[in-house]
Amino acid sequence: MGQLGKILVVADPRYQDHQGPDGHPERPERLLAVEQALSEFEDTIERRSPRAAEAHEIQRVHGREHWARVEQSADLPRSRLDPDTYTCRESFEVARLAAGGTLDLACSIAAGDATCGIAAVRPPGHHAEADRAMGFCLFNNVAVAARALQAEHGLDRLLILDWDVHHGNGTQHSFEDDPSVLYASTHQFPFYPGTGDFGEAGTGRGLGTTLNIPMPAGCGDAEYVGALARLLVPVALQYQPQMILVSCGFDAHRDDPLASMNVTEAGYRAMTQIVRSLADETCEGRILFVLEGGYASSGLLDGSRAVLAAMSSDEDENSSVFSQLEPSQPLRGVLEQAASVHGGRCPGIAAG
Repeated sequence: MGQLGKILVVADPRYQDHQGPDGHPERPERLLAVEQALSEFEDTIERRSPRAAEAHEIQRVHGREHWARVEQSADLPRSRLDPDTYTCRESFEVARLAAGGTLDLACSIAAGDATCGIAAVRPPGHHAEADRAMGFCLFNNVAVAARALQAEHGLDRLLILDWDVHHGNGTQHSFEDDPSVLYASTHQFPFYPGTGDFGEAGTGRGLGTTLNIPMPAGCGDAEYVGALARLLVPVALQYQPQMILVSCGFDAHRDDPLASMNVTEAGYRAMTQIVRSLADETCEGRILFVLEGGYASSGLLDGSRAVLAAMSSDEDENSSVFSQLEPSQPLRGVLEQAASVHGGRCPGIAAG
């Protein structure tokens, strides 16, 4: 792996000002676990302060009515935008800070300030559709960053990898007809939000640039790492992205209360190493990790530490060990179904 300089990080106490009702899983305390991991790597990171994204930056993804709906929520002590998604008076401004912090990191990496960044933001974003909030998400931070990279830096081949345990319906729908973004997702299936089956492979000009990897409950390190090594890597190598954005949820962790997967810290480190190697080969190492879900403090700590460790080290032993494992029965089934959809366009996909 290539030499890595400072890791740019956006992490700000104001992200804790967005609050839902007592007991809501997307709670401010989530960021305390991420901050604990960051504190272990202070010599490696360079902190940046976020700014609030402007209306025109967010409206590259979201319609004006959606912007207005979230803005109006600031007039109320509490509001509910969908069955799972709540706001308080501060939520609109915090959501703008999340989108702004993410897109500024993305643009800093594209401009050559660093090769890697971590946006430790909330609220998360990948469920937010163009016209509505959904699944704890107000604005789609990764999608807003991707559109900024296109508009401000002229990038026309971006890879968004979403390894949150839930499918990123909002991100997929933002780009499914757009060949300038390859969207790839590993997620528990069937599960919330119900999208992300194998056959969802893009539409129109974007056909073939959506790679869904739905996985049965109970999958762990070997299945996740195997899916990245055998499916994502050949597809991405053929696509040759100019930058990689990772929707970096940690709710596939074995301790997470909202899902049924079994990924460990070692698995997340191996996954990060695979993505880093892919970035080294295709886009001069340029990667941005953007926090999505993760609802166990232990999972957020393990996952954040794993990403930081893998991005701070030249070792890639874990990923090579995992990728050489014989596929388990669940992984073999996933590989076969993905190959049946994408194998004709990407002969490098391993079917078993």
